[in-house]
Formats: sequence, C-alpha cells, structure tokens
Amino acid sequence: MTHIYLDAMGGDEAPNCTVMGALEALRADKELKITLAGPIDEIEKLLGEAQDVRNRIELDDCPEIITNHDAPVMAVRQKKNSAVVKGMLLLREKKVDAFVSAGSTGATLAGGMFRLGRIEGVERPALAPLLPNGKGFFCLIDCGANVDCLPQYLPQFGVMGAAYVRLMRGIENPRVGLVNIGAEAEKGNALAKAAYPLMESAPFNFVGNIEGRDITADHADVIVSDGFSGNLIMKFMEGVADTLMGMIKKEMYADLRGKIGGLIAKPAFRRVKKQMDYTEVGGAPLLGVKGVVIKAHGSSNAHAIASAIRQAALMARKGLVDAIEKEISKQLQQ
Repeated sequence: MTHIYLDAMGGDEAPNCTVMGALEALRADKELKITLAGPIDEIEKLLGEAQDVRNRIELDDCPEIITNHDAPVMAVRQKKNSAVVKGMLLLREKKVDAFVSAGSTGATLAGGMFRLGRIEGVERPALAPLLPNGKGFFCLIDCGANVDCLPQYLPQFGVMGAAYVRLMRGIENPRVGLVNIGAEAEKGNALAKAAYPLMESAPFNFVGNIEGRDITADHADVIVSDGFSGNLIMKFMEGVADTLMGMIKKEMYADLRGKIGGLIAKPAFRRVKKQMDYTEVGGAPLLGVKGVVIKAHGSSNAHAIASAIRQAALMARKGLVDAIEKEISKQLQQ
C-alpha cells in the first residue's frame, strides 16, 4: 500500500478540491492510502460520501495553515503544526511514501530543504514539471525553486532531470538541452556561457543550447534552465495555450461556416486540449530532496489533485529518489 500525505488546505479551492481529488485517486487505485492533513473538523465535513474508501483515509489534525502571504522559511520554522512541516517530517521518517501540496510553493521548497533534507551531493533541489511539446512531454528543470543559480547547479539539474525522464517516461538515453538565446556555445549571458562546458562534460546526453522557439519542437527530453527563466517559460506556455484555445473557440462560433467546421473538428480539438491540460499531468516534482515531493498548481481542481497524487504514487513505487541518488553519486565520482 502506497501512503500519500496530502496538504488538504493547500490550493485556491481547498479543502473541497483537495478532498474530492483524494477520493478520485483512491477510487482509481486500490493500493493507495492517503492522509488528509488540515483542521480535522473542516475535512470531516467533506467525507460524508466517502464510505467506500474511508478505510484508506487517515486524518492528521494540522490547525496551523501556511498561506502564500507567509514568509516561507519563517513559517516552516514557526508553524510546526502545519501540514507542510508535519508531512515533511513523516516523509523523512519514512512513515509516508510521498508528500503532495497545491499550497505555498515557497513553503514546500523550504520544508523540503530544511525539514526533509537534500540528497547527499545535491547543491540545490529543483522543480521539474512535464510540459507538452506536440509529441509528448519534456521536463523543464528548474522552473522556480532557484531564481539565482551558479553554473555548477545546472549540470546537476540535468542529471536529476535525465534520471526522472528515464524512469518515469521510459526514455533510455534522454536528450538534455540548455536554455539559451542562441544555438552556439559562445552565446548567452555569463551563466549560460559558464554552464555550457560543464554540461558538455556531465554524464548525460547533452544536445547543446535550446532557443526559445525550439523549446516545444521536441529537440530535447530535458531542458535545463535557471529558476527565473524556467518559471517565465512555464507560465508563458500556460498563457499561450489558454489564449489559443480561446481564439479557436471564438472563431468556431463566429459564423455558420465556423460552427459547422468546429462541429466536425470538435473531437480533434478535444484531444489537443487534453494534451495541453496541466490537470492531466499532475504537478512539479521537487527533485533533489530525500523523498517524493509534488507541488501541484495553486489553481488545481479535483482532477488535477488526483493526477498529482497518482504521479507521486508512481514516483514512490518506481524508486525515483534512489535513482537520483545513484546518478548524483556517479557525477561526483567523475
């Protein structure tokens, strides 16, 4: 039985969406157990129709809630009865198999760093979401955990991202690229120029620089970035996807010809929308810490929460943390 610890009060629509997402995940996976963490009286009110899975639900009373307005490091130090702190400690003690939250990104990062701890040799953990590229998904690492990076961080991001894609996506020799403004090695800012030779000598299949226009062109399975640029890329892609789908929908209903064509093409549009829908993917794993941690989107609906739980369970079952530990150890021995 895989045991997931869920921050039930994390996210814009918590606790309704988090609890409903947990129930969806439990009904889809009979080998799953979930601890719902938050104020028990609020959570219990939402479990009236959960009798079919109630024996696989535990409640952890966490009256202290870390919000997006709290200073993350201070909150993790002071709010010891919060889901983030208690969940990370239980994960460190191996009493649960994974931690999932759609709450404060900063608190999740601080909890992972200071309560759970880093894998030996990892200088900075990184967030690594899977994003669509038309043929499947690529891993973008980092997308916000490390706004300011040193050159030596980036090859470690590549090592962790490659291990993640190899294990979770089944790609034996993942292509790893570096975000830059040009394909040539001498292009870019000081960080990119210094990181390039380190990426070349790192133990993965480095395919060079990846320009912005090629990010979604299936040129790499893992795209390495500093957290500042990576976060801009991720949110820009989300915005473009929403804008394009809105424009297509508007034009489909603009006139009779559009309505007829839209009706015929509707199944295809539905498939495209599903491929671009973050609620189907799950969340961004925090790679480099000593446990499976998933940071779900703050606006996650119930299905997105269920997807994040499913993703966390799969990572725990496949032993992703052990795989990353082995790859980092190899890198340090070189």
